[in-house]
Amino acid sequence: MSGWPSAPAIYEIDTWPWLSGLERRLGRPLTLAEVPGEIWDEVAAAGLDAVWLMGVWERSPAGLAVARENESLQRAFRAALPDLAPADVVGSPYCVRRYRVDDRFGGPEGLAAARAELSRRGLRLVLDYVPNHVAPDHPATVEHPNWFIRGTAEDQNDDPAGWFTTAGQVLAHGRDPYFPPWPDVAQLNAFDPGLREATVAALTGIGEQCDGVRCDMAMLVTNEIFARTWGRWAGPAPAGEFWPYVFERVRAAHPGLVLIAEAYWDMEWTLQQQGFDFCYDKRLYDRLAHEGADAVRKHLSAGRDFQDRLLRFVENHDEPRAAATLPGERGRAAAIAIATLPGAALWHDGQFEGRRTHLPVFLARYPDEHLDLNLRDFYRRLLAATVPVRRGDWRLLDCHGWPDNPTHHDVLAWAWADGGTPRHVIAINFGDHASQGRVALPWPVLAGRAWRLTDLLDGRVFERDGDELAGSGLYVDLPAWGAHVLSVE
Repeated sequence: MSGWPSAPAIYEIDTWPWLSGLERRLGRPLTLAEVPGEIWDEVAAAGLDAVWLMGVWERSPAGLAVARENESLQRAFRAALPDLAPADVVGSPYCVRRYRVDDRFGGPEGLAAARAELSRRGLRLVLDYVPNHVAPDHPATVEHPNWFIRGTAEDQNDDPAGWFTTAGQVLAHGRDPYFPPWPDVAQLNAFDPGLREATVAALTGIGEQCDGVRCDMAMLVTNEIFARTWGRWAGPAPAGEFWPYVFERVRAAHPGLVLIAEAYWDMEWTLQQQGFDFCYDKRLYDRLAHEGADAVRKHLSAGRDFQDRLLRFVENHDEPRAAATLPGERGRAAAIAIATLPGAALWHDGQFEGRRTHLPVFLARYPDEHLDLNLRDFYRRLLAATVPVRRGDWRLLDCHGWPDNPTHHDVLAWAWADGGTPRHVIAINFGDHASQGRVALPWPVLAGRAWRLTDLLDGRVFERDGDELAGSGLYVDLPAWGAHVLSVE
């Protein structure tokens, strides 16, 4: 992670619809090389460290044909874009024909220009890699069929949705073990030595064009899950795991490349041990979106070595929009948590403005929506205010209450400290009612002095006696979903 902050904030842009929106706004066609500097200035909000340009690789004509003919996909497209036109369907960015930047974006030169603009603003660039599958018209399906899960005519006859024929070979459609096959992609064989070498080459090439790589569905190619998914078709599992083999060689070429795993099914720790710098924290997302303070608190009790390498979010291109799932003040409370916890933070284009429509990745434009300017102002303040927060020693704090007032159970609290002195204390009422409690501050150095606590979100200042803080703790009285992000001086 040479050159990266230990807890980076990453901003995901869905490249095709983002660029289409800029074209409508500016009234002219654009490639990435032609995005004006003032637009990159807007992207480079205070508090961000990197931009993930999602979906820049060459899309597949064969995958596009599937998307235009698939009735289920078409229903999802029309739900997101009621005025759907044929040109709006451009194919999935995860149906990759080649790891070359799509001509729509100006090819490799367009990406290089965008990377240079981001770098001038102190931002790193993150791109995608899809280890599990490629487009059905990827050149390797003809040139290297052994890189794929291969079957027989009988397999295809028994399961026509799971298999297809190309160049005389019966190949499997990509899938995970819990869902039907994806009809627009061909399944790679993670156990094949040639495929592993091809992955090294592909990731090394991608690493020349960016500063970090987000690996799609990274757990699917671990030996245990791949064997369980593909059984006899995969052949015997190699002695070594997929990712350690690949990363040893990729890091030899790009030692500072940050590697991010999209991870589910409690595979985060395993993937961290296999070499990923950060893994999706889907469990925290689920708890923030659907559970209460106690579930969140238990999740945050894990060791710092684990938490430092999680990537936290309340929205990305795979999840519903936060404004729809976490509306109003609950969404703001969740965002404050993401912005002040250890690990990486992921923010999504449109999240700050309160977009509510979850756009399928196959589509080229966003629907027209009312933008929430108050929410945008909140996010701008939050990101700018929390720049100095996520540094030093982090610890989860206890909150105590009184027998006749159990509302303290809904107060989440943690602190960032410099050695034995707290520098920032965060308290969030993760409940739909007012909550009171005392946050335990276990730093003896607080005693015998006066302290000034400044809320970085709204500027309020609280003068507090150090003996009280060190003894009975910090008293908080928070409205429903309210929060303090306090600097301690």
